[in-house]
Amino acid sequence: MIKKNFTRIVFLLLSIISTALQAQPDEEKLKRWKDLKFSMFIHWGIYSELGGVWEGKPIAKGLSEQIQAHAGIYSDTYAQVAKRFNPTRWNADSIVLLAKAAGMRSVVITSKHHDGFCMFKSAYTDFNVVDATPFKRDILKELSESCARHGLRFGIYFSLIDWHYPQASPISSHNSDFITSEHHEYNKNQITELLTNYGAISELWFDMGSQSIQQSKELRDLVHKLQPDCLVSSRLGNDMGDFTVMGDNQEPDYRIGVPWQSPASFFDETWGYRSWQVRGDENEKMKEKLASLIRVVSRGGNYLLNIGPKGDGSVVEFEKNVLLKMGQWLQKNNEAVYGAQPDPFYVPFDWGSITSRSHKLYLHLLSTPKNNLITLPGLKGPVTKAYFLENEENIQVKETSQGINLNLPGNFIIQDAYKVIVVEFKDDRMITQPNIVIEQNKKIILSASNAFKYFSSSCIDYNTRFRSTIKESWSIVPKHTGKYTPYLYYSPEEKGKNIDLTINGKEHHVLLDHDESIVLKNDLTSCTWKSPSLIGPFSSGLEGIEGDITNIQVDKSWPATSGMDWKMLPDWKNGKVYELPCEMMTAYYLLQEIVSKKDQSILLKITSGDGVVVFVNGHQNFIHLDPAKENKSKNTLLLHLKAGNNQVLVKLFNNFQKTFSFSITPLAEQVMYRKRLEPILFNRSEFSSISLKLHKPITQHQDLFLPNFSIEFVE
Repeated sequence: MIKKNFTRIVFLLLSIISTALQAQPDEEKLKRWKDLKFSMFIHWGIYSELGGVWEGKPIAKGLSEQIQAHAGIYSDTYAQVAKRFNPTRWNADSIVLLAKAAGMRSVVITSKHHDGFCMFKSAYTDFNVVDATPFKRDILKELSESCARHGLRFGIYFSLIDWHYPQASPISSHNSDFITSEHHEYNKNQITELLTNYGAISELWFDMGSQSIQQSKELRDLVHKLQPDCLVSSRLGNDMGDFTVMGDNQEPDYRIGVPWQSPASFFDETWGYRSWQVRGDENEKMKEKLASLIRVVSRGGNYLLNIGPKGDGSVVEFEKNVLLKMGQWLQKNNEAVYGAQPDPFYVPFDWGSITSRSHKLYLHLLSTPKNNLITLPGLKGPVTKAYFLENEENIQVKETSQGINLNLPGNFIIQDAYKVIVVEFKDDRMITQPNIVIEQNKKIILSASNAFKYFSSSCIDYNTRFRSTIKESWSIVPKHTGKYTPYLYYSPEEKGKNIDLTINGKEHHVLLDHDESIVLKNDLTSCTWKSPSLIGPFSSGLEGIEGDITNIQVDKSWPATSGMDWKMLPDWKNGKVYELPCEMMTAYYLLQEIVSKKDQSILLKITSGDGVVVFVNGHQNFIHLDPAKENKSKNTLLLHLKAGNNQVLVKLFNNFQKTFSFSITPLAEQVMYRKRLEPILFNRSEFSSISLKLHKPITQHQDLFLPNFSIEFVE
């Protein structure tokens, strides 16, 4: 049943997505986009005329570009604001030249935000800047032409929801509204206008809405058909994006395995202009945003920093000055940002971040190193020299068996401006510990628990998403030279999947099927299943946890329960499917305690709704989102029990159903599968690298979802 269900979903998605995959931009186009590094975002519309104020009162609730919703303004009343939108101080060249002076290489503007007002001439609505305002000029046309004149790339933001379009879903609190068929056609028509009338577009930045897979596919295909070089953002939904967009102002501290971008605002409170915003000190804001840019670039991403022009078209002086200060720093240190590669290390540094080139490392000092000493572990030279990029002042270098030490001058301190140190090497540098290193003995087991992971973001829409694992890798060091036989272990959950397993550069395409059956050596009768407990509902996304999951005790309050209590389920029966009422973006938690007389592993079947996260003894075991929006999803989990009490916490997530089903029970057949590969020669004390990914995944963002998979090397 599990295999049938999984196969059916895969075939469904493959049939819908296959043509979209054929339109995937090639590596050269992706490289050009990734090389941008730093871009300007512009949130500007008739909401800017209001400046976060309605009827003489500041509207502190929500973001100012969404003031129509947060101030409760009737749509016809809000539409009247367009009649006074006359941005006489707007000058496209001044905006583009500001972006250029700031070191930005592209501009992305809101062609239409959630309010539905178009900053371009549209044949499909008169609610646009040309037809509805006294200004009567096409903002996008002027900006696109200016970008072309001054050598910057031009991108467009487009809201998939529209509070002005009659056939659209109405305003909601979450903005992940369903797109009606009429609204979808309207969006396609306007996207056709945008990609036909405004020259070359570098990216189409979709936002919000909750589309069907077919709708997302049609929009992506349309973009790639009209402009093959235009990249699509992941907020299109259903994993159709060419690049992943992080959450607002998010700076991930993990390795991302796909092209990605971090959108950032000057202030967390708003993206659009807010007249009463407290802006603070320019130098402090410059350091804040420059540090964010450096961290994003060092981790391999692009930084999209927003400005919110006033209603008259002018740029807020504070934002302009901060951008110019950032540009001055980048002019001096551009070598360490543009064209640079990400940090080759896999460990964080308290003093800052690193970018790299062939034979060079750039150490971005965001704070003064402790004792003015920088240690780069596991790094081999020889180092030809180390110096400050700003003035080429030399720095003392000492090579040790553990790595390289840099001793900064005794009076060195980070004050007004961040410093960059360049470390040059005679030969290609080598990080001796590229990820998690495992010393290999006679036998070793590799699994998700000891892997170094590469992530993306898999989503249905903005509110239904999770951090997906798209690749896992390991580095092992054999104790002695010999041939080691790889055995692949997997459960019914993984059966039928195709994987690419790369060992020391050689790729093995493996189908997990028709292999030896292994009956688990466990004893289910030695397990005592306590009556489970339930708590909820919580307003929640799939990821995250409400409260502390470590060492939960049923008889104690959960830190974030806020008046909720655990409810015992005394009539619970394993295998029986239960139902719960639910709303959008809600979650329940089911706590199952199992007392085992010994250490052992058992296979469980878990029935859930739109999404599920499982924690075993305080550690996340797996996370899964059902891409087909089915009301019942079944998954198999290999549960490793310790002798004594074990806690299995299941987060049951819903976004699309009014009720959802759940159950948890041991499988009747406690059977795993084993596949043997040809022996591999490992050399003593040399690193051997192993990596794992799906073979031809449905999309580049698809999660491996191999929760029970492991590799055992036996000499």
